[in-house]
Amino acid sequence: MLEAAAASSPRAAAAAVSAGAALAAAAAVSSPRRGGGSAAAHHHRRWAPAPYRACLVALWLVGFALVFLWQSTSVGRVRLYTRPPMPKRAPASAAAASMGQWVASPPVYDLREFGAVGDGRTVNTAAFEAAVAAIAERGGGRLNVPHGRWLTAPFNLTSRMTLFLASGAEILGIQDERYWPLMSPLPSYGYGREHKGPRYGSLIHGQDLKDVTITGNNGTINGQGQSWWVKFRRKQLNHTRGPLVQLMRSSNIIISNITLRDSPFWTLHTFDCKNVTISETTILAPIAGAPNTDGIDPDSCENVVIKNCYISVGDDGIAIKSGWDQYGIAYGRPSANIIIQNVVIRSMVSAGVSIGSEMSGGVSNVLVENVHIWDSRRGVRIKTAPGRGAYVSNIAYRNISLEHVRVGIVIKTDYNEHPDEGFDPKAVPIIENISYTSIHGQGVRVPVRIQGSAEIPVKNVTFHDMSVGILDRKHHVFQCSFVQGQVIGYVFPVPCKNLDMYNERRELVKQSTFQNISDIDYSF
Repeated sequence: MLEAAAASSPRAAAAAVSAGAALAAAAAVSSPRRGGGSAAAHHHRRWAPAPYRACLVALWLVGFALVFLWQSTSVGRVRLYTRPPMPKRAPASAAAASMGQWVASPPVYDLREFGAVGDGRTVNTAAFEAAVAAIAERGGGRLNVPHGRWLTAPFNLTSRMTLFLASGAEILGIQDERYWPLMSPLPSYGYGREHKGPRYGSLIHGQDLKDVTITGNNGTINGQGQSWWVKFRRKQLNHTRGPLVQLMRSSNIIISNITLRDSPFWTLHTFDCKNVTISETTILAPIAGAPNTDGIDPDSCENVVIKNCYISVGDDGIAIKSGWDQYGIAYGRPSANIIIQNVVIRSMVSAGVSIGSEMSGGVSNVLVENVHIWDSRRGVRIKTAPGRGAYVSNIAYRNISLEHVRVGIVIKTDYNEHPDEGFDPKAVPIIENISYTSIHGQGVRVPVRIQGSAEIPVKNVTFHDMSVGILDRKHHVFQCSFVQGQVIGYVFPVPCKNLDMYNERRELVKQSTFQNISDIDYSF
């Protein structure tokens, strides 16, 4: 009976222990005493004769043995019959979690499941659209584009979607513009940018989305922009060319480990987006003959990180924008909190990293660091004009290397290109708090050209730790006009007279009295 109790449960075992203790107490009371004893003792001896005492002792020993056996085997018994906990899936929502409902992992589709053929000739637009529709219906998912050449017209992405390009996968944009849909101008531009009226959409497009990822094993998205560039130069297009990839009014965007090449127009354009990360991405276009093929254009975007990229294109490598003249002022969306790190850029036609010229929503809090710019027309540039309004403020350039660059550092305030005659020439931008730290290089023709003006002075510019090897020492290679700021410590070549001089301890050495003089020479 005690054996059954001990084997059945810990509670029964505890009862067995109690029973054993009671038996032990009974045995102690009934045990014989040596010598004389009290009447009570004689009374107990009469109540429990010797045969009964032997039986009670035996039962006590059996109970003790059973308890010991249970304690030595109970751990193994629990391990034998206890199942490991099942992994929990992420709840679809707090309500679903409270109801004990769980969602499955997002589905994964192969483009070939929708009839796509990767021969470079078959048009796969319907397959891409069907795959995206399936992902949208499931509330998110991943589309794998396998090895092959997948020709397509433009198509849209959806929220909570990953577009994954395998090694050797190449999405090809169809070259016939009749397949490219027309869209209204961007509200902050009011103009197609090259033509009034509608503009062509992008090859891969998305708007009002959340949680979008474009990634892969260095697969390629190829805009096949050659025919677009020829038609643009011949003035055979009636609408503005479309970008290669454009995401509008979207958030939580990741673009990584892919190659983007030969865009008809701007390559990667994020418009009015938040929380964007672009990393380990290669962007290519011919360095000549590929007009306006900017690499990355964050436009009225906040919280952007661009890192570990290689860019070689036919216009600006990276161009931060925020709208054009009165349209950008009315739209009022700034570009802010942008970090550009560990990027290599080549731009024979324009600049490595530009701000503007369309910056009418404002640009602030930008860090450009660990950037190498080579074989380029300009290194880092800020460009604006009367009519833009807004501001360019709190911009820091740090650890910039320049190699064979025509003009290293540029601030230009008369970039007079406007969408129409409706701009306000009295809407002048503010340019202030710009710092250049650890600027080095070789083979630079003009290291610095900062052209402020009486109506748009450049305020609080700082140079610290600069040494740039120049090609021509006969010219004034550090050029300034309407600039106020300071030089800290050693800077080569010799800074312009517009700037105050400080030593490394930030002690004033010489204060400038020539902030409004102009020493700009465009002859070289």
